Amino acid sequence: MATATHTLLPEEPDATPPAESVVVRFAGDSGDGMQLTGGQFTLSTALSGNDLATFPDFPAEIRAPQGTLFGVSAFQINFGSTEIETAGDAPDVLIAMNPAALKTNIDQLKPGGLVIADEGEFGDRNLAKAKYDTNPLKDGSLAKWQLLAFDISALTLESVKPFGLGNKEALRCKNMWTLGLALWMFDRRRQPIIDWLRTKFAKNEVLAEANIAALNAGHAYGETAEIGGGGLGAHRLRQQHVDPADVEPGLYRTVTGAEAMSLGLVAGAQLADLPMFFGGYPITPASAILHHLARLKEFHVTTFQAEDEIAAIASAIGASYAGQLGVTSSSGPGIALKGEAMGLAIMTELPLVIINSQRGGPSTGLPTKTEQSDLYQAVYGRNGDAPMPVIAARSAADCFDVAIEAVRIATQYMTPVMVLTDGYIANAAEPWKVPDMSGYTPFPVTFLDHVPDGGFMPYARDEKLARPWVKPGTPGLLHRIGGIEKAQGTGNIDYSAANHQAMTDTRMNKVLGVKVPDQEVSLGAASGKLAVVGWGSTYGPIHQAVRRALRRGQDVAHIHIRHIWPMPANLSDLLKGYDKILVPEMNTGQLKTLLRDQFLVDARPLNKVSGQPFRIFEIEEAIDAMLA
Repeated sequence: MATATHTLLPEEPDATPPAESVVVRFAGDSGDGMQLTGGQFTLSTALSGNDLATFPDFPAEIRAPQGTLFGVSAFQINFGSTEIETAGDAPDVLIAMNPAALKTNIDQLKPGGLVIADEGEFGDRNLAKAKYDTNPLKDGSLAKWQLLAFDISALTLESVKPFGLGNKEALRCKNMWTLGLALWMFDRRRQPIIDWLRTKFAKNEVLAEANIAALNAGHAYGETAEIGGGGLGAHRLRQQHVDPADVEPGLYRTVTGAEAMSLGLVAGAQLADLPMFFGGYPITPASAILHHLARLKEFHVTTFQAEDEIAAIASAIGASYAGQLGVTSSSGPGIALKGEAMGLAIMTELPLVIINSQRGGPSTGLPTKTEQSDLYQAVYGRNGDAPMPVIAARSAADCFDVAIEAVRIATQYMTPVMVLTDGYIANAAEPWKVPDMSGYTPFPVTFLDHVPDGGFMPYARDEKLARPWVKPGTPGLLHRIGGIEKAQGTGNIDYSAANHQAMTDTRMNKVLGVKVPDQEVSLGAASGKLAVVGWGSTYGPIHQAVRRALRRGQDVAHIHIRHIWPMPANLSDLLKGYDKILVPEMNTGQLKTLLRDQFLVDARPLNKVSGQPFRIFEIEEAIDAMLA
């Protein structure tokens, strides 16, 4: 997705009564360019100063058969003049480029919402592929919605006719025509998109101008378009203005979770005064981190695409042994493959950051859909007693600070750290206030570079129970490390029962002793009838649901946990201050089990494993049921 950078400034109010927020969903075949269209609409929306959140929803197949239900690609954006924390529940507008897109998304549209459909794609063949017996644009089945149906394909071909493109190339401009209409509908500027098109097609001026012509044609069509349905009769399509959000002044940009994570890793390495080595292997949805980091070489970042997941993490461990910050990234299946090497990093006590961008499982599962099903894997999923700090990002922008925190813990405690994000966070975008890095406290690494009094002990301990970090080749500090149990202090091989007990306890106590901030209450009182406890990407829907519940006078609070392991020291007392605890998760109840195990509280689950994020109303209904 393109990035917008701008300084928020006050704008003149529009004469049209503005909407507080709007949810738009673009949907079409995976070859229709819906992600590109949504991304560029997001760019324009960010430049208009709205707060926003997006949800790209990809098909699992690289290229599913055209026009089929399982080949639908969608992009949803929620934007407004108020605080936006989710991609929205039900869309106000659905732009459906073919029958399959309509069928898979229409039931999510609000009653009375607007359907914009490419009538030219609703032929008998595409209708059959989408399992329609009759044409929904003509059979009255869309009566509870407003309908704007016209032949976008024909209008696009007409708009680019002067450029002499072939039919196939001309139809590729269809998404720009559609984007032009969307820009008109919501009073968005075209110029940033025009500038982007000229840059994108700098080597092919004809394609650039054709796409610009399609964009302008779609924009002009909005002036004359008529809609019907919804019992309202035919009427002109109206333009809807959304005021800028009231946010603190500063430099803002749109950022995805993968991009913010990459920037945070670089910032963390800079604060630690270390070069960074990233060893990765392509996997959805984690690959974007490798792509972003590969463009940041000037910050002393080395990226390596390994031949497999095991080689990726092994190379990162090797880089840490050599004195760099080792980082690796994957999704659930790849994290499983990395399991043995994680144990090696724990045994050798080397700093390592492991990012798990979770997706639906098990096995290949739902490769392009979101889930939170790897919490057990993160906290427990290694052979032997192999403790590891685990932290979770709650949003795209939050990935930046979470990445820095992971680097801090890894380097200060000489331990691997796992960061949990997920497919929704990795791909979603939101405005991010570019931070002033002078406000971040550096935590520079100190390598042992001399022989201490009493001799060198590779497994000597400081007050954090961290062992010294030594660069290979340092005079007088020759040592070896490996996966076999270490003797206390010397690091020599030692299989004895007493030593294994002592070293196991030390590794456990080091991780349990990691200093993490006390748990705060995100919204509501610090005690009461109900606490809704979440982690990761459930933050937005939980926060909005609790906010609405508080407005209704309900006694409810929102607690969101960043530090999954070890947990904040005050969390037990905090949770016991509530009569009931509800834990919404996109899994079958993993944090719920962890809370019950650690604190003996009666945490109740709200689980969803559909590959889609929670909707606000789903959590609202659960709150009502818990308080009934």
